[in-house]
Amino acid sequence: MLHPPKPFLEILNVVCSNTPISSSSFSSISNLDLKTLHLILSDPYVNDSNCLKLFNFVIKNQSLISFKPDLQAHLTLFRRLVEARNFSQAENLFRSVLIDENSRYPFPAITSTLEILCETSLIKAKSFNVMLKVYSDSGKFDQVLEVFDYMKNNGIEIDGRTCTVHLLTLKKADQVELSLDFLYRMLKSNVNVSEYSLSVVVAGLCWNGEIKRSRELVQAMVSRGITLSTITLNTMLDACSKRSNFVELDLILGLMEKEGLRFNVNTYRILVSGFTSIGKVKEAESLVKGMHDKGMKVETHLYNLIIYGYCRACCTESACWVFDEMGEKNVVRNYDTYLAVISGLCNSGEMGKALEYLKDMQKKKIEVDDLMFNTLIDGFGNKGLIKEAYELLLVMEMVGFEAELSVCDKVLTGLCNMNQTREATRLFTVMVKRGAAPKFASFTSMLDI
Repeated sequence: MLHPPKPFLEILNVVCSNTPISSSSFSSISNLDLKTLHLILSDPYVNDSNCLKLFNFVIKNQSLISFKPDLQAHLTLFRRLVEARNFSQAENLFRSVLIDENSRYPFPAITSTLEILCETSLIKAKSFNVMLKVYSDSGKFDQVLEVFDYMKNNGIEIDGRTCTVHLLTLKKADQVELSLDFLYRMLKSNVNVSEYSLSVVVAGLCWNGEIKRSRELVQAMVSRGITLSTITLNTMLDACSKRSNFVELDLILGLMEKEGLRFNVNTYRILVSGFTSIGKVKEAESLVKGMHDKGMKVETHLYNLIIYGYCRACCTESACWVFDEMGEKNVVRNYDTYLAVISGLCNSGEMGKALEYLKDMQKKKIEVDDLMFNTLIDGFGNKGLIKEAYELLLVMEMVGFEAELSVCDKVLTGLCNMNQTREATRLFTVMVKRGAAPKFASFTSMLDI
């Protein structure tokens, strides 16, 4: 096995021994100059780890060293780290040349030195791609384009994955126009544009509400032969749903059909949420039926959305039917399911049915919280069943909850109208303790307090 020349070994032994520098070892360090550093860093028989230790030693011990590593030293070690696939360290080192020292080396000097040091086209391509990523990570987007154009003009292979990472960086920085421009640069330079690259740009456009532009972009990419997936179109559908843009939603669904893309579970989630939000509950219910027909698992959440939708439309009978269907389809009913049905029944004044669902809920050991209590008490109050509302309010207090003051106000008014002075006085006192005195002071005359 070949070893580095003896002077190299002496210097490396001192640096890599992890022991304090003694007077005897200082002479070896004092012999280190820039030329020797170049020779050591470029010596194939010195391993990469020791090269990195030596370089860091020189940087951290400038009081002992008579020189600073120059561009060649930086890039020689950088090239070795890239070749060894130690990309994290390579990026850190390159950042110190490009960013941390205020770009003290001009771009042409960096590129010409790298061209000399990189012996193969593969290492050259990897090195320049790392350079592109470092600029991107540091927010130097103009320099990214400078590196990209240099690589294109000099026949250096541009990695599509590195470009996708840059697109992600632009998306996080909310640079929609830059990401769109970069995507087209990739196309013009024959860089592989993956479906994921496209989806990143589409997501950025949708995030900014530019759904039409995202659809037009997708259609343009399809015409260029880029294959679509349901994931990209789901991003657009989700944006349409959240912004209630159902004109674009229909166009995107048409595009999906044209491209032969099938709905996945997430597509159904998006569409059910969107349709129920605008009152198209029957359409949402039809989608859930389609999921069952295709053997897909239907989540409780989707049924809950439909139940809420029917209750908002005052169709409690349909809501109860959907509730029953959940049992038939072995879909778990959770707290939100019961809250949806009970709220709907309370709003329509069907308090007897609401109590039946409450009992069923308790049988399943689903906890009744303050929201559920308030919903029921408010329902009784609206129906004029003040006695029942007051009794439930007492139960609520016993289990440690406090009713909303607006609900208490409704019950208190009812008690006063019924001349239930003792109960009204008690409730009023509780309300005063909770700081409601200024708002409800008018009741003092009614109660003769």
